[in-house]
Amino acid sequence: MTKKLSETLGIDVLPNYWDKRYTKNLDQLSKPTYEVEQISDVFVTLRDGTRLCVDLYLPKGAGPCPALVSWAAYGKEMQYIKRGAIPPESLLFDHSLEAGDVDYFVSRGYVYIIPDPRGIGKSEGEFYGVYNPQEHEDIYDLIEWAAIQSWCDSNIGMIGYSYFGIIQILAAAQQPPHLKCIMPCSFVDDYYQHGYYGGVPNTYMSIYWELCPSNNPVPWSIKMYGEEKVKEMMAERLKDPDIAVNSYFNKILTTWPPKYHTFYLDYLLHPLDSEYWKQRSANQLYDKVKVPVYLHCAWSPLGRWSAPIFSAMQDERLACTKRLGVLEGYDGLELPYRALNEECLRWYDHWLKGIDTGFMDEPAYKFSVLNAGMRYENEWPLARTEWKKLYLRSFGRLRWDKEPDENLPPDGFTHMPPSVSTQVNKITYETSRFPYAMEFTGPIELHLWAAIDAEDANFVVKLYDVMPGGFKHPLLRYGALRASHPLDEARSTIGAPVHDNTVSIPVTPGEVREYVIEINPTSIVIPPGHQLELEITSMSPNECHKESWTGKVGNMNVVPRNETTSYRIYRDANHPSYLLMPLIPYTPDENWLQPITE
Repeated sequence: MTKKLSETLGIDVLPNYWDKRYTKNLDQLSKPTYEVEQISDVFVTLRDGTRLCVDLYLPKGAGPCPALVSWAAYGKEMQYIKRGAIPPESLLFDHSLEAGDVDYFVSRGYVYIIPDPRGIGKSEGEFYGVYNPQEHEDIYDLIEWAAIQSWCDSNIGMIGYSYFGIIQILAAAQQPPHLKCIMPCSFVDDYYQHGYYGGVPNTYMSIYWELCPSNNPVPWSIKMYGEEKVKEMMAERLKDPDIAVNSYFNKILTTWPPKYHTFYLDYLLHPLDSEYWKQRSANQLYDKVKVPVYLHCAWSPLGRWSAPIFSAMQDERLACTKRLGVLEGYDGLELPYRALNEECLRWYDHWLKGIDTGFMDEPAYKFSVLNAGMRYENEWPLARTEWKKLYLRSFGRLRWDKEPDENLPPDGFTHMPPSVSTQVNKITYETSRFPYAMEFTGPIELHLWAAIDAEDANFVVKLYDVMPGGFKHPLLRYGALRASHPLDEARSTIGAPVHDNTVSIPVTPGEVREYVIEINPTSIVIPPGHQLELEITSMSPNECHKESWTGKVGNMNVVPRNETTSYRIYRDANHPSYLLMPLIPYTPDENWLQPITE
């Protein structure tokens, strides 16, 4: 009896992201034939004499094999913990378990390498914070060390999710000779924007204190500027009333020597884009990346997660072989990360084992269309996009037609600082129910005519899919902008506004001006009977654990302004505020993925 392909590959079902027209030689994909041999605490000496502590996972009895390096400062010890996959709702969920599925790849003839970076866990040296330039060099040294070991056939790839993915292009830019391909499952192009989306500060990066088990943390700022300059910068930062009022930040900025939370100290000391952020930003290094890159993310409603992979694909400086995939959503996230095992295997077998799996026959873009299915495209934004304006109107309406009347009174809300109030005020605009399905695929931007009665303010915008029963699903996007960061029109493109984040130019209080705000790209079909809702606010706290008396800084998200601020939103014929939406009028049948059947 002939085996099913899934049985041959050692999986339960074939993945829904493989297309029968493009995949080939699947019967030659690596099979789960080896036991895993673990070798713990191997010390690797770097070029400066510092020793890293590394765990190795070998396919027992396989002989020399390709190797996969999985690098992050989250610590190697727990990456192979045996307890099953854990979803986010579990009390045991840990976002640092992102090195990947060790057993899956080792059983299929790959060596898995997970180090403690310098200053982390059992490794020697100083830890300078996530994605620091020293890490880039250290990964080069680890890759080249691995390539000459008896268990390696000299072909190296990199693997992993989130931190383990973001670091890969930074490492590839060092051009280690034996690195043959990378697959960043999660990616950041502009690290300043990751921490200060649109210039708006947030507490996201505070989580690294608990995620990175450092034995010797040192702020990178001290290496850049020296101790005396850093002392001056810490004192100056405390003059910012938004920072000074926060006791968590106060602790970080008044501890010397600065060992308390070194990476978030670096974050606080660099509120504007600068060399500090550029050293960690992939888009500063694209021209140095020569190996094949498969960029991946999910359609996440949080932060600036989907925009980077699309900007990287469009950037001509990243001239290597590159592919893009958005193949799953965060609603199904489990760790250890296994969601893309088969796609990863197909990529690594192609580049590290020489099996032509058909990757280079596929169009460059492959992504899920929410509520519709999965398909291929050849460019971004799509050439057939019809750019449509959804206008903000009175009475909280979003309409496809423009307001005909001039000089209408504005809408508004008041930002209340959390030092005096628990109110999180906002204003919303909503479409009518969709009479028929409409697809929006591409980047989105908000053109907002507004005035504030302060010299600066945070704009935070969210776009929801509102279901017939009233449930609001954040299937669409999130965006943010600091009012004082000016638009760079020369560098902006449709749907992708660019702001000069190196400067903060005070706003004239009361001045009515147009703000252009990036909202993360998406691909979604809005079904009949649904509505879109636009929310405009000044902060965005995470509602989880709001009654808890500990750890509230992590749930703060956007760092609130400590000044009561009035927002006036204009939306008349003189001031046409609108959402620019990427309507897709049709899609050729051949673009839709044709799944493999057994």
